[in-house]
Amino acid sequence: MVSTAPATTVVTPAPDPSDAVLLARAAARDQQAFAVLVSRHYRPVYGLVWRLMNGHADAEDVTQQAFLKLWSDPGQLREAAALRGWLHRVAANLVTDRARRKPMSALDDAMEVADHAPSVEGVMAGTAAAAAVDRAIAGLPERQKLAVSLVHIGGMSNIDAAAAMAVSVEALESLLARARRGLKEALAGQKQELLAALTAGRE
Repeated sequence: MVSTAPATTVVTPAPDPSDAVLLARAAARDQQAFAVLVSRHYRPVYGLVWRLMNGHADAEDVTQQAFLKLWSDPGQLREAAALRGWLHRVAANLVTDRARRKPMSALDDAMEVADHAPSVEGVMAGTAAAAAVDRAIAGLPERQKLAVSLVHIGGMSNIDAAAAMAVSVEALESLLARARRGLKEALAGQKQELLAALTAGRE
């Protein structure tokens, strides 16, 4: 008598729900769906806020406020593809409003902040080079700092960053160009130190 092994059932895992599905569920007050949205988008939004606030301790509170604004009315977003830009724009506006009400204190030790903040900078967070760049970016005019943060920290395209800032793509590119010139000038006198720090970081 020939025995045969039972057939193996292959279970294909369900794909992760899209932002559109999660937003629709959140609009129906599904807290679990909203929690997934938060976990999916929290780090880039926090990274932007942390950068704009120069590593201030209140960066986490401001980030949470941005998500609370989304939770208050998820249906306000008609296009899920616009979610990342919307969150960045709301977060940036919250930072600006907060600065008007309570100016942030200057940070004397950017290295200490970089070492302890859970930012998206990853391996660059603890290096002297990153600290120097942080200080240079912090010294930029607010709109230039926002443009650099959206594109180079938030990873947004020029088109999406321009939409988040409510400016034309040409205006955004002008802000980026001026910011890059300002950073180049600010870091010009530290070229050797930056190269040495980067070399040490690879050893």
